[in-house]
Amino acid sequence: MTDLLTLGETMVSVRTERPMRLGGDAHLSIAGSESNVAIGVARLGHDVTWLSAVGNDEPGRLIQRTLRAENVGTRIRFSDEAFTGFIAFDQPSHDITRVSYHRRGSAASTLTPAETTAAIAELSPTLLHVTGITPALSDTARAATLAAVRTTTAQVSLDVNYRARLWSRPDAATALRELLPHVHTVFASDDELDLLTDAEDPITDLLRTVQAVVVTAGGKGAWSHTRTTPAPDTPPGDSFPEVLTVHRPALPVTVVDSIGAGDAFVSGYLSATLDGLAPEARLDRATTSGAFCVTAYGDWESLPTREDLTLLTHTQGTALR
Repeated sequence: MTDLLTLGETMVSVRTERPMRLGGDAHLSIAGSESNVAIGVARLGHDVTWLSAVGNDEPGRLIQRTLRAENVGTRIRFSDEAFTGFIAFDQPSHDITRVSYHRRGSAASTLTPAETTAAIAELSPTLLHVTGITPALSDTARAATLAAVRTTTAQVSLDVNYRARLWSRPDAATALRELLPHVHTVFASDDELDLLTDAEDPITDLLRTVQAVVVTAGGKGAWSHTRTTPAPDTPPGDSFPEVLTVHRPALPVTVVDSIGAGDAFVSGYLSATLDGLAPEARLDRATTSGAFCVTAYGDWESLPTREDLTLLTHTQGTALR
């Protein structure tokens, strides 16, 4: 058994502190929404497994080694026919990060329904976390994601994570909406809610199907909307059960790099869910994890451990001796 199972593409990342066209030193690491979440949840003390495919190449071995070093269990297929994806980050300005992908036809895009359902049957996860990135990679990856959420008895979370370079909004809406009947918790930004519903009141409409909708708004903080009664059987327009809405502001930290902040937020929320905490405490841990992420460069490097969670209560610049 595992506390959390997640699946998706992780790529080797190359990061420069100035425009990449100028050359110079670069930092080599890994990056991927689902593996970022996996690392974050593992650092907070939970048993986590990440499922994917990589090329039978050195970049793929780097991904495996990094995740193992972060105490993330891996179920990896090494492909001789496809390569490990690559992502590049550079900074044309001190506060702007530019992202370039090289992933079309990558090994992760060949993930199959048989692989996801086999992992679920063997691992019996408590939580299954998926994103809107994986079904955008290919038809087989979309089918693998759908098979996973349909098969599992775990509580399923979906992070919309819309990527315009991967697919159009209409295509994303079609694929994501077929996942919704199997989803417990949705994570989305304000501008992603229309991908999930056409309703004028998207929160109320979504809560007819899912248990919780968590909306992030960057520096404005985040809101969680949680049903406090079981899912209704009433059609749209009829009476609706009570909803608990909670808001938490973004913590006052110096933002160095916002890449990965959403994944950090999700990891904190899912960790608190595994701990059985109330919606208010889940949002507290989520915003704290997100704040840690933006204080340093990298998708996951600055994610907190459980012991770190209280550090941001100290005044910035404090030396702990």
